[in-house]
Amino acid sequence: MAESKRRGEDAGDERLNDDATVDGVADDDATDADELVSRGGTATRKRARADSTEGRKTRKDSERIGLFARIARFFREVVAELRKVIWPTRKELLTYTAVVVTFVAVMLAIVAGLDYGFAKAVLWVFGNPS
Repeated sequence: MAESKRRGEDAGDERLNDDATVDGVADDDATDADELVSRGGTATRKRARADSTEGRKTRKDSERIGLFARIARFFREVVAELRKVIWPTRKELLTYTAVVVTFVAVMLAIVAGLDYGFAKAVLWVFGNPS
């Protein structure tokens, strides 16, 4: 009886009852994963944190690589990343170019029209100096 009164008092505050129980059986595994995902996180947050700390190794000063080796590694990595790029076909490239040129032309016309209109409005308000 006292236990049901305590539950009744806590029932108004849903935040206190984060652990889901169904017929007295806790569903901890699904609840933890669902909570992490529903709160904007990922279900593998703990594992990712553990993996990132394990992979850290410190280099000694004697193991530092030279300037030219770092530059060569940079260019190798750039080439490797460029191989991953999905390059557009000629037709896609022409379509994208036409869309961009059309958009820029429309925006240019709008800005030019506004500039002309504001210039005429300013001359009308302040008079035409002749």
